[in-house]
Amino acid sequence: MAERPAHLAKLPPVRELDPASAPLDDLLRAAQGPFVLRGLAADWPLVRAGLRSAREARSYLLAHARSQQFVVSIAEPAETGRLFYDAAMKVNFRTRQDALDQIFAGLDAAEGRDDAPTVYLGSVDIEQFFDGLGAANRVALGKRDPLTNIWIGNATHIAAHNDFPDNLACCAVGHRRFTLFPPDQFANLYLGPIDNSPAGRPISMVDFSAPDPVLHPNFEQALSQAQVAELGPGDALFIPSLWYHQVEALDRFNVLVNYWWRDTPRYLGQPQNALNHAIMCIRDLPAEQRELWRELFDHYVFSGGEAARAHLPAAGQGVLAPLDADHAGRLRAFLLRSLSQ
Repeated sequence: MAERPAHLAKLPPVRELDPASAPLDDLLRAAQGPFVLRGLAADWPLVRAGLRSAREARSYLLAHARSQQFVVSIAEPAETGRLFYDAAMKVNFRTRQDALDQIFAGLDAAEGRDDAPTVYLGSVDIEQFFDGLGAANRVALGKRDPLTNIWIGNATHIAAHNDFPDNLACCAVGHRRFTLFPPDQFANLYLGPIDNSPAGRPISMVDFSAPDPVLHPNFEQALSQAQVAELGPGDALFIPSLWYHQVEALDRFNVLVNYWWRDTPRYLGQPQNALNHAIMCIRDLPAEQRELWRELFDHYVFSGGEAARAHLPAAGQGVLAPLDADHAGRLRAFLLRSLSQ
């Protein structure tokens, strides 16, 4: 595996738990932060195929793939696997659609070459693009209803970002290195634009391998809170909601399967949408108006809203009451109407 720069080599490891120590459901419910489970997926057929060779892993995936077009990202060799921005703040890779056998043929042809382009298939829905793959290679997550995705490619480097759902990431082929930061370190990671991102979430603009102390002076504070997890085939990492993580795929061929889920009902929507709306409606108001809206948000939202509804009869609280699917649906419809005007 690629060596870490000296300033990253001293980071403490993510704590490890024995997957045989308790049911996975109990470990997840008790989680207070990220943790590694060695060998959780060691019996997967995909893992066993990858241990034999990268080509066997690709053959196994092809045997399950549906005959449809996959979206693949391609970066030039000069990018050295870093899927990021160019100098003009445009993404430094191109995307195209191709059949999986053709994508893999390109990987076969480039295997072993130091000047191979970066090939990356990110967040591919297993149930939509494969037959039986998810059932044959799965982790039992109890009553959770996760989204299951597969990530395939050669050596890649994905900048630090976070996700709203909880995440269980299972390394199936190759090795991966995760550098993790608590959610409160967002300012010290110097995030990029929220409406122009290589992967849909704002990413850290810091080059972790060579941070710029002038441009990103507080990154050292983020590093003081960082942890690192290095995963081999069959290992898994739990990443709690909103934890930032940089992901490096370290081998010439790598596959990861991840599960995303949320413990709150999906009808509650995505908080990122509220942030985007607030930027449009509130951020550029005069300072005294912004301060009033801050107080209103505290009263109605961040306090939990109990004081905002305490004086109202239960039948008349409307959306001030704890939301159920019906009230959430009505509120969503109201928002859609108001945004279209």
